[in-house]
Amino acid sequence: MKKQIEIFFTALMFYTRIPCPEWVTHDPEYLNKATRFFPFIGWIVGGICALLYMGTEFFLGAPIAILLSMIAGVLTTGAFHEDGFADVCDAFGGGWTKEKILTIMKDSRVGAYGVIGMILILLLKYTSLSSIPFSLMWMVLLAAHSFSRLCAVLIVVTSKYVRENDDAKAKPLAKSITAYEIIPAVLFGLAPLLFFQRFEILYALILPLLATFFLRRYFHKWIGGYTGDCLGATQQVTEVLFYIGLIAYWKIEYILL
Repeated sequence: MKKQIEIFFTALMFYTRIPCPEWVTHDPEYLNKATRFFPFIGWIVGGICALLYMGTEFFLGAPIAILLSMIAGVLTTGAFHEDGFADVCDAFGGGWTKEKILTIMKDSRVGAYGVIGMILILLLKYTSLSSIPFSLMWMVLLAAHSFSRLCAVLIVVTSKYVRENDDAKAKPLAKSITAYEIIPAVLFGLAPLLFFQRFEILYALILPLLATFFLRRYFHKWIGGYTGDCLGATQQVTEVLFYIGLIAYWKIEYILL
């Protein structure tokens, strides 16, 4: 149990800016095993976003509450995944070889592709959340944040890490992941769906899963695998697609009824 607690705090330290006990280390072995808790981190981030939204919507209105919840998510993770998405936009938008793509992706500077990509995905996230009813917002945020992180884990499980240098941001994630890590990740990623108490919520998973499949193929085609930035981009894209898929299902259900 103590070891699992240490692994959890390692995941919390790596994936968020939430303060952790001083005894938590950067042990590569623990960091690799921490992948099992990645979707659970989505519970924490999604929960913080949901609490801020639910606590401010009545006093400030939905538009401001949504923006505040998005800011809370960015601050909680330190824009960890957003940064990965921007780097992927720059790298795959401006690079035409594996070496060039990896070089651009590692560059800390943000280019036009990254800026435009971030603006568009944040706008898409905001407008999508604006269509979610107040009563369902907390469930949607928990489910989207956890499942999108599970999608990133699926890429880790089915692909390989491509960087060889030891100073890469997500080097520990390059190691193989056993079934012992996969099973908890799947459970943590799917558990929030039970809050909806409707089988139809599974339709919201279609777009994120399709995106995960095509993103994995795209990354493999150009660089032969994934990097930490690729995982961040996957999380961002599948989170937004979860919202869109859910809204699309509601619209279709309304039309059919």
